[in-house]
This record gives sequence, structure tokens and C-alpha cells, in this order.
Amino acid sequence: MGNPAKASSTAEDTSSQPIGRQAKLAIGGVMAAMLLSALDQTVVSIALPSIVSDLGGLDRLPWVVTVYLVTSMAVTPLWGKISDLYGRRPVVQGAIAVFVLGSVACAGAQSIWQLIVFRGVQGIGAGGLFVLALAVIADVVPPAQRGRYQGMFGGVFGLASVGGPLVGGWFTDGPGWRWIFLINVPVGILALVATAVGLRARNEQRRQDIDYAGAALIVSAVTCALLYLNWAAEEYGWTAPGPLLLLLGAVLLAALFVWVELHAGEPVIPMALFRNQVFGIGTLFGFLAGATMFGGIVFLPLWFQSVMGMSATRSGLAMLPAMFGLMLTSIGSGQLISRTGKYKVFPVAGSAVLVVAMLLLAQLDVDTPYWQAALFTALFGAGVGLVMQPIITAVQNSVEMKDMGAATSAVNFFQRMGSAMGVAVLGSVLTTRLADLGGGGGSGSGSGKVADIHKLAEPLRSKVLHGYADALSDVFLLCAPLIAVAFVVSLFLKEMPRKVPQEAAPVAQEATAKE
Repeated sequence: MGNPAKASSTAEDTSSQPIGRQAKLAIGGVMAAMLLSALDQTVVSIALPSIVSDLGGLDRLPWVVTVYLVTSMAVTPLWGKISDLYGRRPVVQGAIAVFVLGSVACAGAQSIWQLIVFRGVQGIGAGGLFVLALAVIADVVPPAQRGRYQGMFGGVFGLASVGGPLVGGWFTDGPGWRWIFLINVPVGILALVATAVGLRARNEQRRQDIDYAGAALIVSAVTCALLYLNWAAEEYGWTAPGPLLLLLGAVLLAALFVWVELHAGEPVIPMALFRNQVFGIGTLFGFLAGATMFGGIVFLPLWFQSVMGMSATRSGLAMLPAMFGLMLTSIGSGQLISRTGKYKVFPVAGSAVLVVAMLLLAQLDVDTPYWQAALFTALFGAGVGLVMQPIITAVQNSVEMKDMGAATSAVNFFQRMGSAMGVAVLGSVLTTRLADLGGGGGSGSGSGKVADIHKLAEPLRSKVLHGYADALSDVFLLCAPLIAVAFVVSLFLKEMPRKVPQEAAPVAQEATAKE
């Protein structure tokens, strides 16, 4: 019989070895794919005025953004589950291919309806890119180093989230809005090549039953919920019969989904995962943190454009402090998790930082200088970097390898759901607060001409500026209690011992040994 102490020592030594070139190539490929997915959440919004000038359909323009968000979020759990059943590499490459094909179709769209349909296709692929990238880390990186690489992924996501408006503005003002989609093609091809060569993981083949009923139910429930939040707030009112039917449909479909998952052989989201305390806390925390994160990411550029009078491109540059803060804490927390194996402190500290950041952002006013806004923005970014990736690391460390894709996708799904619902609710708050601004407010917010507010004659200009500043302050203030609840939730997160490599990342050891 072998010496247990010696075996344990060998496991720890293996876990501290650098991962092989093949694994690094795979990580580079999925990181490029994830960058595309994250960029397309924000980059298109800047180009919307130019898109409607070419294609028409102003009244349908919000669906260009909404359909991408709906489809990418709804299919997230399905991608993760399919990758658990069929293996990571073919499913990762399938998601990249769908995204690239959708991007090409978007670039060639000749009407607003075509663009909406093709954005939905693009969103289906995007829903797999981010979550499968995180699952690949669990396949090829030993637990001792996993936090470091997930921190890097968090930095890429932050770069895309706050840099998207800047990139979108540059393409729109330069070669044209269609290049926002065409640029995805060469990057997507590189990602396909990198994953084909580098991702050689041989996942255990399991009974290949796809939970089609569960997938259809969760897509339908999420779609009804988001349609309710979008239509009720913007067009009909929260208590109108049509929107209430959508809300009732979302609740009934969600309940039916849970029942189906309890009886399915290979459920999309195994309900047994919720008996795992780390998973349960992680999904709830991700939902609350997601609403707060995107509240800042979406509405801070609007503050810079409306109140400070910046162009779309300049507002993207104004968000750079958030990007620097996010990348610093995301990469730094990942390094510390890899060294110490401790993760709980980061979501606790990050949610506390976000509470302070949101309270400070709520103090922004018409006379606030940019340097002060930049400091608050950097603090916001630092908080986001601390809460994003550590919770994924915690969940992945708590589940078995056979459920790695499903667990990772489920946490990401709830984070995306929180983001979508948070933005919808906060947007309705903003719309309600701006309702009394009359023509100035309406034109500013609804036609993509926010910068024209500063061209208004007095006293209307001052009225509209103060109205926007007060409304956006209320939005940031509403984020504070949301993330405060997330702070309380994070206190219940259980710190679990880090898994040894033989248990959690055999593929990484095999690849390293071969090299």
C-alpha cells in the first residue's frame, strides 16, 4: 500500500506546477470567445442611432438589445449541461460557431426585423461562451491555480463591460456599425483553432439524455419574466392585464420547471445542487450582485452623457477608472485565492465596497467635478472585481466534476438574470422619475440624443439637467440596499477546503505530464 502522506504531498506538488502549453492555448481560446460574448452585451447600444438611420424601425430598436439578453441568458444552463454530457470541446466550438454565424448574419441584415432575429441567434451562441469558458478552467487548471485564471477572466469581462461603449463608438464613427459584428469573425476563428488544438479534455461519457422539457420551460419562464419587466415598465404599466398574464405565466412555468427537473434523468439544473450550501448561497449572491453591477455599468455612462454632456466615445473613456479598479481587484483576488485557498473574504469585502460606492454615486450632482466622479467610479469597479469571480471559484470547489458545467452555468444564469431584471427595474425607476421633465427629458432619453440636453435654452436646460441628475441618483441609491442584502448573504458562505488535483482536474495533470 502507498503512503497517504506521500500521496497527499505529491498532489499538492502537482497542483502548484505551471499548467502546460496545451492547457494555456485552450484557456486563450475560450478567453477570446468570452471577450466576444461580454463585448456584445454593451457594444451595440452605442450604435443604435446609426442602425435605425440605416434600417428604420425606431419603435422596434430596443429589441436589438433585449433579444440578445433574453436568448443568451435563457440557454446558459442548457450549454453547461450539454457540455457535461457530450464533452467540453465540441460544445465550446459549437457555441463559438453559432455566435460567429449570428454575427455575420447581423452584419448583413437589411431590415430591423432581420437584425432582431439574427441577434437572437447570436445570443444563443453567446450564452455558452462565458459559462463554458469558466467550465474549461475547471477541466484544465488544478484547483490551487484556478482562482488566478478566473481572476484573469474577470478582468477580461470588466474590460469588455466598460470598454464596450468605447469600442462601439469608435466603430460607429469610423468604418460603420456593421463592423461591430464583423470584427467577431476573425477573433472567433482564432478561438476555434485554439480550442481545437489546446482543448483535448476527454470528459467521461455519460448517458446522453437531454432534458428538452426542462430547457423549453426555463427558456419560456425567463422570456415571460423579461417581457413583463420590459413591456410593463415602458408601454402598458405594471398592473395592466397583458403584462400580468406574462408575470403569471413566468411563475407557473418556473414552478413546472422545478417539478420537471426533480423527475428528469439528466436535468438542466439538478435540483440536488441546491442542497449544497455553497451553491445555494452562490446563486442568490450572484443574482443580487448582478443587479447591482449592471446598474452601474449601464447607468454610469448615461450620467456622463446626460449630466456632463459627454459624447458616446468620451463617456466610454470616462468609464476607464471602473475598468482599472475592476481588473486590479479581479486579478489580485484571483492570485490570493490561488495562494491561500480562501475565497469567502472577497465577496464579503466586495459587497461592502459596493454598498459604499453606490451611496457615493448617489451623491453625484450637476456640479460634481469629473475627478470626484472618477474616484467613485473606480471604487465601484473595485467592488465588482471582488464579487464576480470568487463566487464562481467557491461553487466549482464545492461540486463534483460530473456537475461542473451545470453548476457553473447555473450560477452564471442567476447572475445574468439578476442583471437583466435589475436593469429593467432600475430603468423603470429612471423613466418614472424623468416623466415630469416634458419634452426635454423625453427627447433626451428616448431618441438617443442625450447630449442635446446641453443645447437647450435656459431655464429648461437646468431643469432637465437637475432632473437627470436626481433620477440617476435615485437609481444608484436603490442599488445600495440590493447589494447590502448580498453582503448579508455572503456572510453565510461556507469556506470549504480546496480539492486535490486528482479529484478535480485530472485533465490538467495528464496534459502537463505529456509535455
